[in-house]
Amino acid sequence: MQYKLVAIDLDDTLLSDDLRISPQTIEAIREAVKRGVIVTLATGRMYQSAVQFAEEIGLDVPIITYQGAYVKNIFSKEVVYERRMPLESSITLINRLRASGKTFQIYLNDELYAEKYNQKVQKYCTVTKVNYHVVEDLIETITTQNVTPLKILVIDEPDEIKKMLKEYNELYNGEINITISKPTFLEFSHLEATKGQAIKHMAMQNGIAMEEVIAIGDSYNDRDMIELAGLGVCMENGNPDIQAIADYITKTNNDHGVYEVLQRFVLNR
Repeated sequence: MQYKLVAIDLDDTLLSDDLRISPQTIEAIREAVKRGVIVTLATGRMYQSAVQFAEEIGLDVPIITYQGAYVKNIFSKEVVYERRMPLESSITLINRLRASGKTFQIYLNDELYAEKYNQKVQKYCTVTKVNYHVVEDLIETITTQNVTPLKILVIDEPDEIKKMLKEYNELYNGEINITISKPTFLEFSHLEATKGQAIKHMAMQNGIAMEEVIAIGDSYNDRDMIELAGLGVCMENGNPDIQAIADYITKTNNDHGVYEVLQRFVLNR
């Protein structure tokens, strides 16, 4: 099979634990691009965070961010796919999270907002290299800006995140997409804001069949892109549930797993 599109998750996949991309992986990506393969990022991160890595690699394509809610071209700045959360669901969700005392943040126009300073939010911003805005009322901010969130993220302990996933899926069944990205992150977005849906859109725009797509990830938010791709790859350090549905398991993120996939299935070495 000649693969024409490769979509790669960032955290715990392309990035090592120290949040770097190995030089050999960058070179393999560049070689694949030279051969006419579209290589993109597919991440839950904000665009302003993910674009730093895309520029380091030298990509000149739309990148998939916010779990698929926001796909934007790096150089033309054109937004080619966007799915925002419904207004009513956003408001009821914010009210529920407030009432339960949860640490959460929302994303509007590629900016991050929270209602109070919090060490968990600060740590998130330090890792992702973005700033955040503290406002008194997130619902009022949504109304003032006249735009709904690209996503809402809750930060909590892994056991509580799993419990919330079940609880909120029952509350919002069929209204919004709810997924775990990292064990401590529960993410809410539009139903069509998934990595798989964004990749399908990108493939269709470029005349590429899903059988000609490789998707590489590690966690629950990578599930649908791994299922939909012709070759769905999970990292050796990935979640066992995601490994179970993958077509191929590569090496860990610290052992150049993405490099191995590109060498074997794209560069045929």
